Amino acid sequence: MTIRHLRLVLGDQLSFENPVLQEGDPEHDLVLMAEVVEETRYVRHNRHKLVLVLSAMRHFARELESAGWRVLYIDLGSQCPSLFDALVRTVEDTQPEAVCCTEPGEYRLRRAMADWTRALDVPFELLSDTRFLASHGDFREWAAGRKQLRMEYFYRDMRQRYGLLLDGDGGPEGGRWNYDRENRAGWRGEDVPPPREGTSPDALTRAVIREVDERFADCPGDLSEFAWAVTREDAEAELEAFCRRRLSRFGHYQDALADGEPWLFHSRLSAYLNIGLLEPLAVCRRVESAWRAGDCELAAAEGFIRQILGWREYVRGIYWLEMPGYRERNALSAHRPLPPWFWTGDTDMRCLSQALEQSLSLGYAHHIQRLMVIGNFALLAGLSVEAVCEWYLGVYVDAFEWVELPNTLGMALHADNGLMASKPYAASGKYVQRQGDHCRHCRYDPRRVTGEGACPYNALYWHFIDRHRQRFSGNPRMKLVLANWQRKPAAERRAITDWGEVLLSRLEAE
Repeated sequence: MTIRHLRLVLGDQLSFENPVLQEGDPEHDLVLMAEVVEETRYVRHNRHKLVLVLSAMRHFARELESAGWRVLYIDLGSQCPSLFDALVRTVEDTQPEAVCCTEPGEYRLRRAMADWTRALDVPFELLSDTRFLASHGDFREWAAGRKQLRMEYFYRDMRQRYGLLLDGDGGPEGGRWNYDRENRAGWRGEDVPPPREGTSPDALTRAVIREVDERFADCPGDLSEFAWAVTREDAEAELEAFCRRRLSRFGHYQDALADGEPWLFHSRLSAYLNIGLLEPLAVCRRVESAWRAGDCELAAAEGFIRQILGWREYVRGIYWLEMPGYRERNALSAHRPLPPWFWTGDTDMRCLSQALEQSLSLGYAHHIQRLMVIGNFALLAGLSVEAVCEWYLGVYVDAFEWVELPNTLGMALHADNGLMASKPYAASGKYVQRQGDHCRHCRYDPRRVTGEGACPYNALYWHFIDRHRQRFSGNPRMKLVLANWQRKPAAERRAITDWGEVLLSRLEAE
């Protein structure tokens, strides 16, 4: 086989907008795609995630061939150890003039690629990933000279740059940039979420399911529930279904917690964005058009667009700005081992058990379950930052380190000392009670702070505040909380922290 360039396509780059394809020539180049042991095992991936990525890769390879590309596909059965091994083998067989790849999304792989040119004995070129809306240079330029980095100001700049939800004068539609205050309703059972839109597995996906079930029996995930889209066409169909059936109530309930309702009115599109089946700007513009057509309130459209144009781009910027040292941060010295029930959901805390079981079984939880239920518990209990981040990276279908690490280490665990969030996202059981109906089904009472029937979040919250009171004393956003703690009688504070110690000692004994 005579080829000019060998073009490596990674499993989260499944788009014809991928720069390595945009710059390629199907007549003279060869596309390499490889399912390798290292990428399927570097964390304990949820089987939903494995099936989604592997099936989407195989479907995309077929699409490439239909579009006239020559594709060399190495599947799991080859037991190829790593992408580098796949490249070495292919370079030896095909003798290309050069190897090209769009930059990977994770630092560990970017670092590994640094030495590939020398090791391959052929030029190796990394291309910038233009599918993101802010380049690394864009973000560095925005961040330069700022005393504090805050997503809100980045988001406003991105809105103006891409002309989204702007009025005729270039200002924000409705006169405000952010409608988060309108998007905080708790769940009271007043609406009925539509059934989950999904894609029935075709023959190729069913084959992947069987293979993953056999090879990854030690990983979580109930594949009888697999209904993720694995092609661009099906992902776009889910986007359309979201805009028609869920977007109108998305904003209102985006922070809600509902017992026995894993999906509510959320879009579940992040996984498709993160592997390339959907393009972020196109998704934002589709939601904007839904608002302009009168299909949803401005608060719903703005809240959704902020998640993609704001948070998604912002956390990627933070990740690449701060790596590699970001992963090692642990500002609150959190080292307690992960309880074994994080892998089973077997806890009597109803909100936590539901979020854990759902995450393990489906590979999915919405952002409040991740941040204010699971993440909040991990923060209050001082669970190991490294272990919690690895758990999040493996369990969720949409998790890749560039998006997972800032959200988990920074937002949920406050381990970056406030780089991502100006105060810790710590809350007592009252927050969970306010946002949903889990507490009505729980044996713990959110009104009680100490004793066997008290909600563990309550004592753990105040224990967390007390043990970090010196660190937080200089944070203006924590002054009220610290003042409330100090106003409590000394005997009451001691009883609460003593009960917190009991709860933490039980965690360590499990």
